[in-house]
Amino acid sequence: MIKICKEMVAISLLATLLVACGDNKNVQTSEENERVEQVRVQKIEATQFDRKINLSTTLQGYETQNVAPSVTGKIEKIFVEEGSRVAKGDDLVRMDQLQYKTTKLAYANLGVELARVEALLKTGSATQQTYDQLKLSYDQTKENLDFMEQNTYVKAPFSGVISAKNYEDGELYSGQPILILTQINLLKAEIAVPEQHFPNVKRGMEIELRSEIYPDQTFMAVIETVFPTIDPATHTFQVKVRIPNAKELLRPGMYVNATLPLGTTQAIVVPYQAVLKMQGSNERFVFVNENGYAKRIRVTLGQRFDDKTEIVSNEINVGDDLVVVGQARLIDGIKLNVNE
Repeated sequence: MIKICKEMVAISLLATLLVACGDNKNVQTSEENERVEQVRVQKIEATQFDRKINLSTTLQGYETQNVAPSVTGKIEKIFVEEGSRVAKGDDLVRMDQLQYKTTKLAYANLGVELARVEALLKTGSATQQTYDQLKLSYDQTKENLDFMEQNTYVKAPFSGVISAKNYEDGELYSGQPILILTQINLLKAEIAVPEQHFPNVKRGMEIELRSEIYPDQTFMAVIETVFPTIDPATHTFQVKVRIPNAKELLRPGMYVNATLPLGTTQAIVVPYQAVLKMQGSNERFVFVNENGYAKRIRVTLGQRFDDKTEIVSNEINVGDDLVVVGQARLIDGIKLNVNE
């Protein structure tokens, strides 16, 4: 009997302890739910600004041509060196002249023969068919002579600088370009632009270029071509820009930063410190005051303005109360006490 009474007392004490622990846990949970954070808020407003996007690219000569004649053989003379400046029409290369001179002689002989047959045709001593066949041969030889002249005495198709020389006088030309001619008083660049800007980018728009080599100077370029397709891998489209370079300060191969203005727009701009970043990812978010409680909203960053930044989200509206002080201590749903 005494043993049974002791067991009943022990069970009663254990039950009391469990109830007490449960009450304590409920008290702690209740206290956590009722935690209030002190914050300051700012009304979200729409801001009007000039939208610009910053991009980067590498410059190219507007025209670059491999000087590679269509005839093989010995290179008699190269008239330029690497770095030589040439004007349109200047002599660059003279190939072996044998084929050209042979073709020129054949053309001259055909000219004499054609004149003789033409005279005979007028007297009836030659047929029209004979004349026509000879005239066809004469015209074909003239085309061949023009081709041989162009590829024997190679001239500069435009003004520029010799950027590479791969042979010396007397060497056998084997197909690799003899020279590379690059235009530098006019440059071009192809720039990848994010696809969301495709409707706003037009031919003729101006772009500002800056180089670290000339930190205090701005170079203007004009969009010449907007390519019509989007790259599915990068979600960008290409634009080709034309860059006047009369002073030749810029050179092909230089890396430049490009600023593309997209006109005036309205967007939500907030203090940069109000935007938080999730650790271990690039996710950005803000908190707004929703009926006295913190609401966490994921956002995308847009254009940066010193200590402010544009944010984009379908859940953000003009007039919302954005938490700008105390946001780092917040979690979604916590109660707020807004200080003036």
